Amino acid sequence: MKFDRESGILLHITSLPSRYGIGELGSEAYRFVDFLVRSRQKLWQILPLGPVGYGESPYQCFSAFAGNTMLISIEKLIEWRLLDQEDAGVTPDFDARGVEFDRVRVFKENLYRKAYASFKAAGTDKGYDRFSEENKYWLDQFSLFMALKEYFGGIPWNLWEKGIAFRDSGALEYYKDKLAREIEYQRFLQYMFFSQWHELKAYANKQGVKIIGDLPIFVSYDSCDAWSQRTLFELDEAGNPAKVAGVPPDYFSETGQFWGNPHYKWDEMEKDDFKWWRDRLDLMLKVVDIIRIDHFRGFERYWEIPGGEKTAQKGCWVKAPGKELFQVLKAYKGDMPIIAEDLGFITREVEELKNEFEFPGMKILQFTFGRGSEERFLPHNYEENSVVYTGTHDNDTTVGWYLKMKGTDPGAIDELKRYFGIAEELGENTMCWTLIESAFGSRANTAIIPMQDVLCLGSEARMNIPSTIGGRNWVWRLEEGLLAEELEERLARLSVLYNRNKL
Repeated sequence: MKFDRESGILLHITSLPSRYGIGELGSEAYRFVDFLVRSRQKLWQILPLGPVGYGESPYQCFSAFAGNTMLISIEKLIEWRLLDQEDAGVTPDFDARGVEFDRVRVFKENLYRKAYASFKAAGTDKGYDRFSEENKYWLDQFSLFMALKEYFGGIPWNLWEKGIAFRDSGALEYYKDKLAREIEYQRFLQYMFFSQWHELKAYANKQGVKIIGDLPIFVSYDSCDAWSQRTLFELDEAGNPAKVAGVPPDYFSETGQFWGNPHYKWDEMEKDDFKWWRDRLDLMLKVVDIIRIDHFRGFERYWEIPGGEKTAQKGCWVKAPGKELFQVLKAYKGDMPIIAEDLGFITREVEELKNEFEFPGMKILQFTFGRGSEERFLPHNYEENSVVYTGTHDNDTTVGWYLKMKGTDPGAIDELKRYFGIAEELGENTMCWTLIESAFGSRANTAIIPMQDVLCLGSEARMNIPSTIGGRNWVWRLEEGLLAEELEERLARLSVLYNRNKL
């Protein structure tokens, strides 16, 4: 599907300001939509919305369907009379520049359980009943899964008591009865998340702002999906991953990237016309307006690593039924508003798959200049059906990138200056906005700028360093008061100048 000529901002929900330690689906999210409108931006791109697991990564979630309940707005719970102002009390002194996940989780869990008690005391809620019924196909198993994780102290499902780990019918009935209240609590949390999310999305859409969501190609091993539908994943008889995902060694890493997600049993998925994927796409298109599919090349061929390996070195490329999958999905949903993340090692076959379904690919300005750059990757040569970024969540900020390149690859900086016709030495902020304007002015129909680049922030604001865990990954937060009127005017001017604000 080809998109209109538009632009927008990349900012994950967790990065919004909030007195509760993490961005929420409350007033600051609505204020950010207002900022986008005043800036004449039409798109808000976010990271995956799933319940984060290992390493707090939104790409390693407990479910491919459920929502991240840490994003539930305390303000909204008070507004909905499920909490009193006194319940929230004096909030801890959370870090305004970064999410302290463990502290936030403990603080909010206490408030959520108070809200659940109020919800139960209020009696019947038809909206809750309708939500439970409409989402039964994933919600029942997920609520049980999370109740079991709570009961077993958060350990991975393969370490639970054997009967329930392998879904013995007797064990399932026993734990459904034993954990009935906790199961309902988990269902309540999902109801709160999706209710708040759909209110926010409706507000954004009414203002002319579309949401670009993110769909990870793989699921986490410690997920409800792998536990409840083992036949769809490459697991051995003991329930351990038999074949896992990653990418091979390359210029940047001599051992490759070892992700550890279990691969799909594509032959099993094909037996029911990819129902799991049809369900996933169906839900996703209710949650967002446009879907960015992570690691798109894995739908053509994927790097398969034997279970038990510690690096990605001993893997091999395996053909995937991407064409068959997308043919089924297109027959099911029609033309799909999908962006293909086609970065890294991309073959002719991957390009053909992307082009057959008219999925726009991605262009990264930080990759344009320097070692191995080619004329065809320059902004004036981008194809219209593409999405240009200064950088993504996996890149350094543009200011951080520029300062590093000055020290490590000055030739790339000279190349950049020649391209833009710049003779004198420029400060990093000026160069950052030069690249932002280049993205807006490019032929690509869609231009997305990370919020960190709009603010000209350095490496301290980087969202993620691939193949690393912990540190400052996923924690960056936007400080209150930084969305100045000057930024709105500057972005609006670029949108109008480069015809990205079609009314």
